[in-house]
Amino acid sequence: MSSVLYDAQGPRAKRRNVVFTAVFVVAIAALLWWVFTTLDEKGQLDWDKWKMFFTSGEPWSTYIWPGLQNTLKAAALAMVIALPLGAVLGIARLSDHAWVRIPVAIVVEFFRSIPVLVLMIFGLALFAEYTNVSSDDRPLYAVVTGLVLYNASVLAEIVRAGILALPKGQAEGAMAIGLRKGQSMRLILLPQAVTTMLPAIVSQLVVILKDTALGGAVLTFPELLASANTMSGYYGANVIASFTVVAVIYIALNFSLTTFAGWLERRLRRAKKSTGAVLSADDVETADAGTVGKV
Repeated sequence: MSSVLYDAQGPRAKRRNVVFTAVFVVAIAALLWWVFTTLDEKGQLDWDKWKMFFTSGEPWSTYIWPGLQNTLKAAALAMVIALPLGAVLGIARLSDHAWVRIPVAIVVEFFRSIPVLVLMIFGLALFAEYTNVSSDDRPLYAVVTGLVLYNASVLAEIVRAGILALPKGQAEGAMAIGLRKGQSMRLILLPQAVTTMLPAIVSQLVVILKDTALGGAVLTFPELLASANTMSGYYGANVIASFTVVAVIYIALNFSLTTFAGWLERRLRRAKKSTGAVLSADDVETADAGTVGKV
């Protein structure tokens, strides 16, 4: 059956796709076999390289747990600061006043264009030169600073895009009932835009979590990935085992974050359906009728 977007395959196309699929499967199988035999020859699959993760609590209490705590601390601080800051910057970029909109746009574009690693390095130099932060705490401060500056700029664009994606009738309806622009943004536009923006926001939060590893690689910040390096050296170069365990932890963290966001999105959508309206009667009654037409 053919349609405007899709044409049914003929006999030659079907044979060609079967051949391509078979070649791809064989290539993947050969690659996996090569990886397995190479790791086996190097002794990375020996039980001695893995048993400490199953028979002893030392690698967990000495390396993995402290590294995980630092990773979660840096990511949580960056998320808590970057989310509201990004929302404020995103809303400010939609301001009707050029003296607000233009400087904010310059700030957002500036920090969004600089790699987060460069921001971390600048942050470390800044704290070392102009503050009394101890040398032990500077890597954490620098990592959080770099993550906040970069991700708040990205989140600002997500917020701006989410609000602009709403139908114009939403803002016009708020204007018609006399809401100020701030009330319209807070009571009508943002609640609806949140569910639209949520998948993109969660993706950026996952990026924040993963980018904490940059601090360990460059700034000697003792986060989870950096602990794997130390741990593999201590237990006899079990690099594959150490990084596999750390990778599983990262996957579990990011999967948990994504799952929570999916649950929250479904809950917000159900709540919106149940209320049917964002405004309450009190909100409308207290609206300043003299601001009609100024949204």
